[in-house]
Amino acid sequence: MSRYDLAVFDFDGTLADSAEWFFGSLNEVAERFGFRTTTDEERQALRGLDNREIIRRLQVPAWRLPAIARHMRRRAAETIDSIRLFGGVPEALAALRENGTRLAIVSSNSEQNVRRIIGGELADRIAFYGCGASLFGKASKLRSAIRHCSADRERTIYVGDETRDIEAARAARTASGAVLWGYAAPEALLALDPTVVFHDVARLGQLT
Repeated sequence: MSRYDLAVFDFDGTLADSAEWFFGSLNEVAERFGFRTTTDEERQALRGLDNREIIRRLQVPAWRLPAIARHMRRRAAETIDSIRLFGGVPEALAALRENGTRLAIVSSNSEQNVRRIIGGELADRIAFYGCGASLFGKASKLRSAIRHCSADRERTIYVGDETRDIEAARAARTASGAVLWGYAAPEALLALDPTVVFHDVARLGQLT
């Protein structure tokens, strides 16, 4: 029997390989919304910081965060064909479903973008979409996923690639999973002692 009845996933950087797209868009967004632009070297250094420190370092006005998120979702929709799932993700999610684990997605991206990237057949296997989450608003979406799926917190895991994903899991009192191929540097994630660490995509399908 699976250890988790409900597996909730972040999307960008966890299921979708969108880091190159994100970093390629960052300076354009910085110029548009009035925060600091960065070099490639600086962006790599930012991966080792938590999200609040990144915002501080880039001097992002907090009141602009909702508008920045909306802009990024629109940009993703306009360039959707450049974003793909990581290899092995469809197979891993299918394995979980066949093992009886329900699937949900909690993401800052839009549901429309997520569904388009995932594709129709796989999208239909997702029991709940908690999309459009604010930067630090994933915990409430995660709680909604638990209620919608009538799941127990003790048998729910939230899997992501950023420190805020682990923080959201703790706030919602679920297990946390950290993937090491996404935006945050592995050492930043490991420092928060997530419940499960995923070194490769195939491991996602083995949540036992």
